[in-house]
Amino acid sequence: MEFSEIAAGMNAEIRRTVTDADVVLFAGVTGDMNPAHMDAVAAAGTRFGQRVAHGMLCAGYISAVLGMKLPGPGVIYMGQSLRFMRPVFIGDTVTARVEVLSVVTEKRRVQLATRCFNQNGEQVLDGEALVWVPEEAGDGANPVRKRAPVKKAGKAKQNEPVKKAGKAKRS
Repeated sequence: MEFSEIAAGMNAEIRRTVTDADVVLFAGVTGDMNPAHMDAVAAAGTRFGQRVAHGMLCAGYISAVLGMKLPGPGVIYMGQSLRFMRPVFIGDTVTARVEVLSVVTEKRRVQLATRCFNQNGEQVLDGEALVWVPEEAGDGANPVRKRAPVKKAGKAKQNEPVKKAGKAKRS
């Protein structure tokens, strides 16, 4: 999709079912091991009565829509506001939806409403994103066609043994 094709009202979405593995992997990548996400016994004593998915996991679904569907590959996040409205539990199916609110042609920017809903249609996240769009964004099936040149690194020598580090000298 070319930047000139983006217009207010356009929308796109993805749907994902949150798994225990998603929560554990997200915790591992981010370091957020909050017992509300990781410990069923501790989470049972919270206001939600069970483990909840990280709110930022749902925000990541929005990033996936922006980066892969609308505007698509090559888009650069400039800002995002988020308001978490309901918990998302393991096993919930989340629909992340974006809708173009406005296009700033001279700066190649797009303002989008960003929302997530659970399988019951209840809104779990609300926000807005501001993104910069390259000349030609992809649509997931058609990646960005114009790419920045890649700097070539020095040639690696194949089959060369790896040098082992020596022991540190103590003073």
